[in-house]
Amino acid sequence: MEKAINNRMLKKNKNKKLKKRIIKHWQLYVMILPAVIYLIIFKYKPMYGVIIAFKDFDMRAGIMGSTWVGFDNFSRLFSSYWFPIILKNTLTISLLSLVIGFPIPIILALMVNEIKNEKMKHTFQTVSYAPHFISIIVVCGMVTLFLNPSTGIINKFLNLLGMESVFFMQNSGMFKWVYVLSGIWQNVGWGAIIYFAALSGVDKSLIESAEIDGANRLQKIKYINFPVLIPTMTILFILRCGQLLGVGYEKVYLLQNATNISASEVISTYVYKMGLINSDFSFSTAVGLFNSIINAIILILANRISRKVGKSSLW
Repeated sequence: MEKAINNRMLKKNKNKKLKKRIIKHWQLYVMILPAVIYLIIFKYKPMYGVIIAFKDFDMRAGIMGSTWVGFDNFSRLFSSYWFPIILKNTLTISLLSLVIGFPIPIILALMVNEIKNEKMKHTFQTVSYAPHFISIIVVCGMVTLFLNPSTGIINKFLNLLGMESVFFMQNSGMFKWVYVLSGIWQNVGWGAIIYFAALSGVDKSLIESAEIDGANRLQKIKYINFPVLIPTMTILFILRCGQLLGVGYEKVYLLQNATNISASEVISTYVYKMGLINSDFSFSTAVGLFNSIINAIILILANRISRKVGKSSLW
């Protein structure tokens, strides 16, 4: 009885403190209010639609009126011919993008940070950002033109070196490299922005002290600049792990053709085709829900490992 009274008093005190804190910092809560409303309306409210993954969705009956089928759509997914293929392709492209694409913005930021000429530094940064703002359709068009076996600039260069033309877009084994490397070209500058920001916070007196002690550039990068980036790298790496099965469908779909489909069919394109082209909404939602659950589990595990191993984590 006494314990219950104490708990009630503690809860009452916590509520009082919370009210005081909200009143004291009301401006901050007003500022985040639009973001909270946006999340509720556009991110959380549509979530009720995922229940059609457990139903045989009928448009005339609506979401609530459709028949429950339990896990039938998931069973159909796991026994599907395409399931191991799309899972393997998605994991392959995601892991390659993570392993190759994650360190390159860090290296770029460290290299550009060493450029002493400010004008040249800003020019280099602007040039590296520019591809990020090109439409994905234009990027895919450029990739297709560059890799054309007869007129593409890449094959022309290979021909100059005495090599035969490569049918990049018709070779299923080349698709993952085309996707990953073109993605790095498009996003490396944009991905480096946050590292530039972190490096701008390096204490200049540390750099000057290191120079006085005779440290060269590599030693300054290794002992001063790189450690500053580690917390940012950890957070971004955890976020990337949470998107491990989240290969976007637009670029894959635009680069896809009949000859490379065995390597280019991923979960997102499969969801698009089953849902919007074949109108199999329940099955498509089940595939998307499976994808989201796996991503959430990977994110939680990565965050937990990061918290145990290092000092940085998302929560």
